[in-house]
Amino acid sequence: MILFFILAVFSSARGLQVTIGQPTYEVARGDDVTLLCSFIPAAQPNPSTLVIITWSMEADSPVDPKIVIATFYSIKNQVDIKPSYKDRAEMTHDITGGRSTLTLRKVSMQDNRLWQCRVQIPGDEEGTPSTTTELVVLVAPSVPVVSVQGEAEYWNNINLTCVSEEGSPAPTYSWKTNDVTNTPRVFPPRTTEKNGVLSLFNISMETSGFFICTATNQVRSASSNFTLTVMPPSMKVGSTVAIIGGVVAGFLVLGLSYTAAGRRGTNLNRRMFKGK
Repeated sequence: MILFFILAVFSSARGLQVTIGQPTYEVARGDDVTLLCSFIPAAQPNPSTLVIITWSMEADSPVDPKIVIATFYSIKNQVDIKPSYKDRAEMTHDITGGRSTLTLRKVSMQDNRLWQCRVQIPGDEEGTPSTTTELVVLVAPSVPVVSVQGEAEYWNNINLTCVSEEGSPAPTYSWKTNDVTNTPRVFPPRTTEKNGVLSLFNISMETSGFFICTATNQVRSASSNFTLTVMPPSMKVGSTVAIIGGVVAGFLVLGLSYTAAGRRGTNLNRRMFKGK
């Protein structure tokens, strides 16, 4: 009681003071969460005083106005809920106690943003009439997708990329590698790793093996195993076919030449024999 009196005196000097219970609320996707807003007016409002309490969330674009989700009007003792949130948002209020709550059910990634509580009392506009909190919707990382950028051939530089399509907060990525016998090994000195991208330089046959990417956030981790096979520089298929075709044609020509020469020799021998 003494603390409330002190806060009331402090508020009367500074104007309306609005606070939210926590700077950050964390909740798993699909669960419920209740945001608590407290306020101390400069003077205790009487029953005829208009008090408006508004809960809103930031828009998708920072330049757009906030999206109002729920509003309470003390004169009518009425709560208006945004139509798209009527089935899963509930607002309570206690003007005398200086409290308001907003309960969100089955939260989704759409709710993962900043939320604001604003209190309006005519004649009490000084102080801090509004404050915000961050609602963090927790989602475990999905199994990351690993892909290779560049040609996995001797002496080339390539990147292995690792990305989880889902994850909140955004996951961090780490890499490990095993050789072709599945034995753990260390990366070469020049290897770099940043934001899920593993850069490999001057690769060779020894670079071949297994590369394991792990995506992690505070919910859990998910991993993906990628097999990298480094090959000698490839030749154009057309060139290879032309070379093989040329060699085969050469052998055919030589074979025909030897056959023709043999036939001419046989015919000559026959004529010589008949002449005798």
